[in-house]
Amino acid sequence: MKQIKRLLFLLIFIASSNTFSQKSAIYSNDLEDFQRAVNLYKNNQYQSAQIIFDKVKAINNNADIQADCAYYSANCAIHLGQANADQMMERFIAEYPTSPKQNQAYTEVSQFYFEQGNYPQSLAWSERVDMNSLSYEELEKHNFQRGYCYFSANKKKEATPYFNKVIKSKKYGSQAKYYLGFMAYEGDDYKKANDFFNEVAGEEKYQEKLSYFQADMSFKSGNFQKAIELGQTAMVKSNAAEKSELNKIIGESYFNLKQYDKAIPFLREYRGTKGKWSNTDYYQTGYAYYKQEDYNSAIAQFNKIIAGKDAVAQNAYYHLGESYMKIDKKQEALNAFKNASEMEFDLKIQEDAYLNYAKLSYEIGNSYQSVPDVLNFFMTKYPNSLNKTELQTLLVNSYITSKNYKEALSLLEKNKSFGNKLAYQKVTFYRGIELYTDGDYQQALAMFKKSIAEQNNDKFTARATFWKAETEYGLDNFNDALLSFKQFAGFADAKSTPEYKNINYNIGYAYFKLKEYEQAGNSFQAYVEAVKDDNVRLNDAYLRLGDSRFVTAKYWPAMEAYNKSMEMKGIDADYAAFQKAISYGFVAKNDRKIQDFNSFLQSYPKSQYRDDVLFELGNTFVTEGKTDSAIKTYEQLINEFKKGSFISKAMLRQGLIYYNDEKDDLAIAKFKKIAAEYPNSPEALEAVATARLIYVDNGKVSEYGDWVKTLGYIQVSDAELDNDTYEAAEKQYLQNNVKQAISSLSIYLAKFPNGNHALKANFYLAQSYYADNLANNSIPNYEYVISKSRNEFTEQALARLCEIYLKKEDATKAIVVLKRLETEADFPQNVTFAKSNLMKTYYESKDYLNAVIYAEKVLANPKVDDKVKSDAQIIVARSAIKSNDETKARIAYVKLQTIAKGELAAEALYYDAYFKNKDSKFEESNEVVQKIAKEYSGYKYFGAKGLVVMAKNFYGLKDSFQATYILESVIKNFANYTDVVEEAQKELDTIKAIESKTNSSIGN
Repeated sequence: MKQIKRLLFLLIFIASSNTFSQKSAIYSNDLEDFQRAVNLYKNNQYQSAQIIFDKVKAINNNADIQADCAYYSANCAIHLGQANADQMMERFIAEYPTSPKQNQAYTEVSQFYFEQGNYPQSLAWSERVDMNSLSYEELEKHNFQRGYCYFSANKKKEATPYFNKVIKSKKYGSQAKYYLGFMAYEGDDYKKANDFFNEVAGEEKYQEKLSYFQADMSFKSGNFQKAIELGQTAMVKSNAAEKSELNKIIGESYFNLKQYDKAIPFLREYRGTKGKWSNTDYYQTGYAYYKQEDYNSAIAQFNKIIAGKDAVAQNAYYHLGESYMKIDKKQEALNAFKNASEMEFDLKIQEDAYLNYAKLSYEIGNSYQSVPDVLNFFMTKYPNSLNKTELQTLLVNSYITSKNYKEALSLLEKNKSFGNKLAYQKVTFYRGIELYTDGDYQQALAMFKKSIAEQNNDKFTARATFWKAETEYGLDNFNDALLSFKQFAGFADAKSTPEYKNINYNIGYAYFKLKEYEQAGNSFQAYVEAVKDDNVRLNDAYLRLGDSRFVTAKYWPAMEAYNKSMEMKGIDADYAAFQKAISYGFVAKNDRKIQDFNSFLQSYPKSQYRDDVLFELGNTFVTEGKTDSAIKTYEQLINEFKKGSFISKAMLRQGLIYYNDEKDDLAIAKFKKIAAEYPNSPEALEAVATARLIYVDNGKVSEYGDWVKTLGYIQVSDAELDNDTYEAAEKQYLQNNVKQAISSLSIYLAKFPNGNHALKANFYLAQSYYADNLANNSIPNYEYVISKSRNEFTEQALARLCEIYLKKEDATKAIVVLKRLETEADFPQNVTFAKSNLMKTYYESKDYLNAVIYAEKVLANPKVDDKVKSDAQIIVARSAIKSNDETKARIAYVKLQTIAKGELAAEALYYDAYFKNKDSKFEESNEVVQKIAKEYSGYKYFGAKGLVVMAKNFYGLKDSFQATYILESVIKNFANYTDVVEEAQKELDTIKAIESKTNSSIGN
């Protein structure tokens, strides 16, 4: 039985052994593959290893083998950078929580990421490591790596304890000390940093970096000499970025030691932060040059400090101003000092900068503010300044030199201290001159009276009296003007004034206007005897002397004066010749009169007096009984001047000659022509009256009646009533009873709208309305006058209508009557008036082509005064600008400069600067802008526009500080001039955009 059992056991054992042998073989094969995969893993053949690990895991049911395969496969994925590597490792940790390789997994993954430089991932995995399970060597490595991961993330607080844990480690101690030193250095704890650095100073791999750090720490500790030594030692083994920083350290160290010559080369080699210098960099380099007296190089550095708003910038702008002063660039210095004075970081620099700004404003002018404002502000802000007395003197003088009389007057009237009374007298005088030049006579008169009232300076009292007289003359107050001129002449100081030279000329004109011709002639005589160097006035004085003697029937002295004028061959020589010929008639020398008239017609073929000469010549022939010559002369007049004012008169004279010669048919024909072509004119009425005599003499009264009825304006039956009614109305007009004249003339025209005196009545009624300030009421009556054929009132009516339409700003109607006045006027001043106002009206209507045409007509007349010439020249210039014809504008503004005053002069100068800028003549353009600031500061608009041009000039000269500062100041100070501010802003944006691209680190 036992035998059977043993056999059964043996069979079972054998069967089991066979089964076990089969399983063991399979397991052995898996282990072999597993071990092969491990070997591949150790040899960094992660892809092949991963494939085998995944295969073994899939077929092996052993939990430990599967855990190991999952661990190694996840590790391979990490090394291969597979996207799901983290997930695989997390899956390993989750599925095999009891695997002994879990802590190893955390350690190795952290180690892998650390070696790859992926410190955030390394840190994340290291935080899961169980440090109690690590060996001493592994723990040291773990602590160092965690410290470095925090260090690389700039988490110095977290890094420090980990570095401290390995500070005594043989393997990691030196590195930990280096990094602890570096963190102390960055935290400005230079003592601790030095202690750590000194502990690793003997190790070669730290030498290069330590030299740089120690140089920087020496610099920051104020040990500049040591910083220089260490910096120069470190320079040899440093890279480009470090060399740049070392140059900065060495350069600033020399700078702080005031060894500026040595500082400059190092400061210039600094490359800046991200390739750009800071304002401090520019300041230090600029100041070093400044201390070396290399002012141009200093300026080149200082003016790159754009938009600086700190103590460094204030200091830089102050020394920029100093540098400009050293090379005599005062406008640039003014801008720099102004900028420094507007900052409050260093109050002493601010005060000194403002003092320099104030003095320069006085010296060269200021477009930003009035010079008195600048000086007053300084004295108010710094009442205890040692320079107060000097500035008070400058303040008084600035009222005059700045020519900003309007603002100066406002300031002075607020502060009428004793010291300012003399300035007040001068300012009111010069302000009066400005207003007089601008044609504001009422305000000018008020200024001159204020100046006279002060009487602090006898010379200015005399001059103000003269100009008071001139203003009164301009206001047609001739009696007052004469009195004031005489008062001026009586001043002891008058002879030392520039006005005294012409006093007799002025007195002569005042007498002339008052029709006191004897006295006028004596004054003009005194003038021509005393003055010989003013041809224009001298010629005019001879003419008025001749006129004065002529009016007082002193014809031989008159002819002598006219001869003097003709000898000068100046303006109005034709007038003198005409008057001289007329004078011969009054001394019974008609033969000479005829001779001179014939000579006149040859010498002055285009004279405006030619029709007068022909008419007077015809009359003289009549007087001498040379009727044939008279008829021919009148006919010549009629043919040459078909629309002239003498036509109806000449025709009437011809008719009368025919009548006196009993050539009734020719006479009647001529009278009928006059009546038809010049209805209602005095000549027509006389022609009708004389024709009546012929018809009566020839017994043709009915024929006369039939003819008269066709005329329409002759009512034979009502003639006496017509005449009586008119005469009553005319009497009121002639006696200057304006309101009664309006009533009476209106009644006459209502009763006799086509009466014998309708023309005169309409004209006198229009004049009466105008005199009574009822200009609009006068329009229909003036229009009636100009609607008739040319008559004695046509020119006056046209001139008055022009004035009315111009005041009403009715350009369309104004142009129509102005054009008629231009062509029909006999008086030169009316022609000039018409042309100048056509010029202005066309310009205001934006018809620039016609505006220029008429402006050139005005300029072609040599007799117009400078005021009218200025108006014409400015319209030519402005029209050219509006039409983009810069060539013409240039010429016009150049001409304007020679004659313009006041605001027009400022405008002409602005365009001079503008065109010089366009021609790249930047410095010349700036000189012109300075002239505007100095001499025309009262005209702020052109001062502001000039500053924009100045900014463009400075940018053209590569001075970006000046350019941007001026533009910013314009934007800040001239908000009222929106067009100027817009231009300045546009220019500033352009400059800043360019500078932001080109502002390199090299301070050249």
